[in-house]
Amino acid sequence: METWTVRTDDGEGHLELHTIRPAARAPGGPGASGTAAAAQSPKPRGEGSGVVIVHGTLITDQLYRSFARKLVRLLGSPVHCYNRRGRAGSSPQPADYSAATEVADLATVLRVTGASDVVAHSYGGFVALQAARSLPIRRMVTYDAAVSLSGNLSQRWRPELERSVASGQLDDAWAHLVQGLETAGPVSRLPLGALRMLSILSARTNLGAEMRELLPTAVAEMRAVLAADAELGEFAAITTPTLMLSGGWSPPYFAETGRQLAEAVPALSFAVVPGQLHEGPIRPGNRLALRAARFLLGGSGAKTPPSGSLVGSLTAGGMAGIAGRVPARWRRTGGGG
Repeated sequence: METWTVRTDDGEGHLELHTIRPAARAPGGPGASGTAAAAQSPKPRGEGSGVVIVHGTLITDQLYRSFARKLVRLLGSPVHCYNRRGRAGSSPQPADYSAATEVADLATVLRVTGASDVVAHSYGGFVALQAARSLPIRRMVTYDAAVSLSGNLSQRWRPELERSVASGQLDDAWAHLVQGLETAGPVSRLPLGALRMLSILSARTNLGAEMRELLPTAVAEMRAVLAADAELGEFAAITTPTLMLSGGWSPPYFAETGRQLAEAVPALSFAVVPGQLHEGPIRPGNRLALRAARFLLGGSGAKTPPSGSLVGSLTAGGMAGIAGRVPARWRRTGGGG
């Protein structure tokens, strides 16, 4: 994996970018990173157009690296993950942060990497769909995209969340966020007191502590979603072939939004992936990576799969064509989770 620092187009910030390439083609050898990698261009060198992953809220790109490696193996091309502003090695969110900030940053990452495809999760799906209205993205996959249509997400916003963050009551803030968005499965239906206790316990883990630190970014991101509330017709400008996925065990409002958008915009299609939770892309299993790879390689204008690619037969024979060539350790997982 290579690590890059990318200057944002507004000249006021930077983004931490990680690139994973097919092993045989990684410049500088395996594990190039830091200053060694900084001397090289992050643009792909003959491996194909490449993919950018846009992560969700309250987390960093680190949790997507296993998913990214699966896509690299399936596509035979580079996959780039970057930390959105406000986390890890990237700049803080600016005072005037909005959806436009994220769209401009994604445009920067696409330009400097040479990538043309996007895979995005949750809030990242919101960013990607906003970007597709103005950026020349070739193909795109979203999972549980957090888009507000005709005010449907306004009821998910808890003013108590922002007040709790402002006063430093982070356990209260986490409880209101989880209960409002319902993204933690059955846990989301627990009383606020129980959720506060879970927040206290989870803060003892590295991931739980990191999520608490990122709560202020979640406030800004939720505000950005609500500020970008739109009617269906406003997405008609999207011509990028886009597959919108939602987990079978995700909160139902994600699927409802996906269905509405797919019915209204010819470039969009929608499907439910059974057995998947909202955090599907950061959990074990291969089903989502396979679905994303099949779409990115398939259809009109898709590139020719690399010789020997695991999904080389996807465009000809469908998923069944690669069943025998998927590594045994992948088949043992059952593709779920």
